[in-house]
Amino acid sequence: MTLNEKGTGSTGSLKSVLASDVPASLVVFLVALPLCMGIALASGAPIMAGLIAGVVGGLVVGLFGGAPLLVSGPAAGLAVMVFGFIQELGFGVTCAAVVGAGLIQMALGGAKVARTALGISPAVIHGMLAGIGILIVLGQLHIVLGGAPQSNAWANLRELPEQIADLHGPATMLGLLTIGVLVVWQLLPAGRLKQVPGPLVAVVGASLAAAVWGADVKRVQLTGDFFSSLQLPSLPQGNWGPFITAVLSLALVASAESLLSAVATDKLHTGSRANLDKELFAQGLANTLSGLAGGLPITGVIVRSAANIAAGAKTRASAFLHGVWMLLFITLLGSMLGLVPLTVLAGLLVFVGAKLVNTHHIQELRRRGELPVYVVTVAGVVGVNLLAGIGMGLALAVLRLLWRLGRVEVDVRQAGEVHQVRVGGALTFVGVPQLSAALAQVPVGARVELDLAVEALDHSGYEALDNWCQTHRKTGGKVWMEPLEEVWTRKGATSAVPAVPAVPVVPPSSPSTSLSSEGVR
Repeated sequence: MTLNEKGTGSTGSLKSVLASDVPASLVVFLVALPLCMGIALASGAPIMAGLIAGVVGGLVVGLFGGAPLLVSGPAAGLAVMVFGFIQELGFGVTCAAVVGAGLIQMALGGAKVARTALGISPAVIHGMLAGIGILIVLGQLHIVLGGAPQSNAWANLRELPEQIADLHGPATMLGLLTIGVLVVWQLLPAGRLKQVPGPLVAVVGASLAAAVWGADVKRVQLTGDFFSSLQLPSLPQGNWGPFITAVLSLALVASAESLLSAVATDKLHTGSRANLDKELFAQGLANTLSGLAGGLPITGVIVRSAANIAAGAKTRASAFLHGVWMLLFITLLGSMLGLVPLTVLAGLLVFVGAKLVNTHHIQELRRRGELPVYVVTVAGVVGVNLLAGIGMGLALAVLRLLWRLGRVEVDVRQAGEVHQVRVGGALTFVGVPQLSAALAQVPVGARVELDLAVEALDHSGYEALDNWCQTHRKTGGKVWMEPLEEVWTRKGATSAVPAVPAVPVVPPSSPSTSLSSEGVR
């Protein structure tokens, strides 16, 4: 028996699947199970909704996805958005929005436009995730401390000192124990012990401590088994505006997060690259089915995918099997989940939320000059709401792009009888006034060496240079420069491409060297 894995470019025998993918799938299952419950808690949804999404994400995307080693399920990156939708629309209508988002994703995947989502500035995506992480931490800290989260970030901050002053002993100790175990586990050196998933150790360890201690704390409540918890979504009763907003928002954010996770996963293994259109279609199919079954929205998640690859997964069988193990556990041993205290899941979410504020991303964005976009996005997500933060970040990214396209650098110097003019940056219509003002410094009839080291050149910039050269020639001046047509061919209609060094300008003392059409006249 063989499994033909077109996604990985390899053919795996049943023996190799048993040797590599089955162990990896068990690791991913043990990581995903507590995260699915915790994300449901943060979303304000029934715990079973997170588990349903985990099962559907594993089975459907694992079977049909275009990124074989990517693991899908409910993601912390959508928890804050889903929480807001549930508060405004109700859980049933939110599930319908998940179905709508899934249908849009399927249509986009079928239209093969998945790569357009990668055009979103990484600073906006990282800022969105960091803002969501901050919101998760601020909200779940209240549960760790034995209280309840407030309606927004400012309220959570305002109530935090009072919450700290009125600690609920057992709940607080269990939540802090969970966070402490996760931090210590992360610091352990590589070895067999660390191969055991940290979330599993923290949740099981803290739950056992609560059972031994006999702590009187709130625990996970499952209203029924997996199959009895399946429920159809409900359409809104006249409140279509917020519903449509929810559909489009979920489709946008879930698609972007899934595709970026697929690209990031490609960097972690040496198999074939992901088919992003196929992956987007599979994500949409999974969201449609998850919403129809009463589950949370699904995305590709990099943390579970990294654990999958690190555990030795070779084919898509691992992602699929992790959904099988989750379904079997919930169906046969679901009652055991009722032993997990909610404060333990909240501690897990505090740790996961803090990890979304990635210092490596911050340093990388600072080196690339994109930190302002990141900061504005984080501030918008935390201070206003998720959509406002994304919009603010995208707007600033566009403004920065326009500013860069309009930033032309013109340096005019006189060396003896020759005026040396160097034009750098992006020469577009926005920078033509600055270029004209600088060239006006060149005296009539002067001899000019013009060095074009531009990164981009549009038609307005071309015309401005050509007209100035002709005018300067007609008034008795001379110009040595690289042929303008060559610059136009190389730089015209482009932007944000590496600058190509200009051909050395022709010195006045070398009249025999070939000149451009604007050369010595």
